[in-house]
Amino acid sequence: MNHLSGLSAFTLTPFSNTGVVDTDHLQKLVATLAATDVDSIGVLGSTGSYMYLNREQRARAIKAAVEASGDKPVLAGIGDLRTDRVIEHTGNAEKAGASALLLAPVSYLPLTDRDFIELVTTVTSVTSLPICLYNNPGTTHFTMSAELVEHLADLPTVMAVKNPAPAKRLSADKMAAKRSKLPDNFILGYSGDALIANVLPAGSDAWYSVLAGTMPELALSIWTARHEPEKLEVLQTCCAPLWTCFNQWGSIRVVSEISRLIGLGPLALALPLQPLTNEAVTQIKEAMQILKANRLM
Repeated sequence: MNHLSGLSAFTLTPFSNTGVVDTDHLQKLVATLAATDVDSIGVLGSTGSYMYLNREQRARAIKAAVEASGDKPVLAGIGDLRTDRVIEHTGNAEKAGASALLLAPVSYLPLTDRDFIELVTTVTSVTSLPICLYNNPGTTHFTMSAELVEHLADLPTVMAVKNPAPAKRLSADKMAAKRSKLPDNFILGYSGDALIANVLPAGSDAWYSVLAGTMPELALSIWTARHEPEKLEVLQTCCAPLWTCFNQWGSIRVVSEISRLIGLGPLALALPLQPLTNEAVTQIKEAMQILKANRLM
């Protein structure tokens, strides 16, 4: 079964300033998501601070998330600098009961296509779990070309890609053209919440959402409106001030502050990341007030 389609809610990872995962807090966040209509739960994505946690803490996070997820599949991030570390994360995720893996091309030195092909091929040789390729050039500085994704999609367990949403609207014809070069069961998914309306109406198979990890009902409203242009436009207008905050300060900082504001508890940013300024917090509060005024939270 492919657990990589639909709306996937990516949660932040609560931890101490010393990097110890607060499993009780994480399980409360995951249990809240499991009680909603999201299709899956993502842990250890970029806003889940995966690169700030060591092997032991990542394993703790995945285990805790799976235990609290009920019947919701858990998509676990396994990216790391070295192939052997990725393999270790893969084994820990499989042992913990994760349903699928999220593989980013993490690097210090720039990677080549050949480097990433080696990594993906090695991971597919040690696990039967479905793999979602995490195309996140803004963070990893590596861009997966359409041709590279098509090549890797021939591997039997590479079943999805998580692409950044484009800055301009994608037509249904262009989406269909992208999909036509991929296997029939391959999931063409997107992230980048502020721009997600540029791909949802075109027929995206999945939305891997940070917003859904903290405000699942709002994200579900957007996801279910993907075939209703007028409703989607209204939702986007209401969310525009929030998307401005995302673009200005980054989703991890903004969602961490939102979590505090709506009573999900404080979620410390990994050092050296610093909390937002009072001015930024005020702007986030104003964006939230607009959502409240429109009964979206």
